[in-house]
Amino acid sequence: MQAPDPIQIAHRLAELRQEHRDLDAAIDHMAVHPARDELQLTRLKKRKLLLKDAIARLESKMIPDLDA
Repeated sequence: MQAPDPIQIAHRLAELRQEHRDLDAAIDHMAVHPARDELQLTRLKKRKLLLKDAIARLESKMIPDLDA
């Protein structure tokens, strides 16, 4: 199995982190709005958590494997 390209992983990580920040800003904006859509807010929070998990998985791929 071929090892993942670190440059591609870093690029994807940057994209996911930017999307995570954008969602965070949208969630903050919606949370203070008096006529917020709770269902949409919940969906955004769930998407943000999924992004966080994806970021963690990619970050773990960036750590080199060590032989015991």
